[in-house]
Amino acid sequence: MLQTAEDIRLLNEKISYSASFLDRIHTEISKVIVGQPHMVERLLIGLLSNGHVLLEGVPGLAKTLSIKSLASSINASFSRIQFTPDLLPADVIGTMVYNQQKSEFVVRKGPIFANFILADEINRAPAKVQSALLEAMQERQVTIGNSTYTLDEPFLVLATQNPIDQEGTYPLPEAQVDRFMLKVLIDYPSKTEEQSIIRQNVSGFDNFKINQVASTSEILSARNLVRQVYLDEKVEQYIIDIVFATRYPDQYSLEQLKPLIAFGGSPRASINLALAAKAYAFLNKRGYVIPEDVRNVCHDVLRHRIGLTYEAEAENINSEDVITDILKTVNVP
Repeated sequence: MLQTAEDIRLLNEKISYSASFLDRIHTEISKVIVGQPHMVERLLIGLLSNGHVLLEGVPGLAKTLSIKSLASSINASFSRIQFTPDLLPADVIGTMVYNQQKSEFVVRKGPIFANFILADEINRAPAKVQSALLEAMQERQVTIGNSTYTLDEPFLVLATQNPIDQEGTYPLPEAQVDRFMLKVLIDYPSKTEEQSIIRQNVSGFDNFKINQVASTSEILSARNLVRQVYLDEKVEQYIIDIVFATRYPDQYSLEQLKPLIAFGGSPRASINLALAAKAYAFLNKRGYVIPEDVRNVCHDVLRHRIGLTYEAEAENINSEDVITDILKTVNVP
């Protein structure tokens, strides 16, 4: 763990040099994506911290296009899986196929064997298919028949889903949702942004070519640096207090939340909150985490990890409201 100001200064210099590829990626994505800075930033946080990202929003908000643009800007393999109600697990991970010439079964690998996986409209498929992603997302490996295959690094699942109140969708199992480091809600663009979108598409300039401006080695190197970003013990305690407040709100003068929360964040929430804060600091060319970094990523890390009671739903209170109340109350170091 870093302790001296000189260590942090040297790390800042390393980060400033190493993070230059992120500016190049951002430039390429901005060729085709108008606005949505929050979504693009969260995709980069997932990329830097080796965490899967779930994007939720109504159709037409450039969720799929953003993920494809990110993958296109990196010299890595990419697969898109369109989730549909008739999709089978074998369509995702692969299966054993009989080879008549060799008189034996051979493995035919599925689209999961790529660096970047776009799981499009993931909640359109039933739970059996969604669960086929679980081992790959958590263990970075896939089992086909009696053999286990390790997935190449980097391996990142970037999924989109429509809000679950839309017809023909299936809520994701809680165990799978928890595997996503971030759940990002995508909102409509502003009037000015929408005007730019109209002009770009109507004028026929919507087919900008995305250049490959980063390599997988740069990403893996940056991930190592993200792990080295200094996290002070006081900031660690701040993260723990936030997560514990989702479990035991009455211990943090949040008695009003106790009947609203069915279950709080697991230790995975604490880990991902720390990693996301480090990645956010890296994006800002900083070798240390400040409390504002934690607050900035908190909603995206925790919103899908807090279970609400029927009472909360009856009062029209969502996890966003709960997290906001916690951040207002928990002492900032």
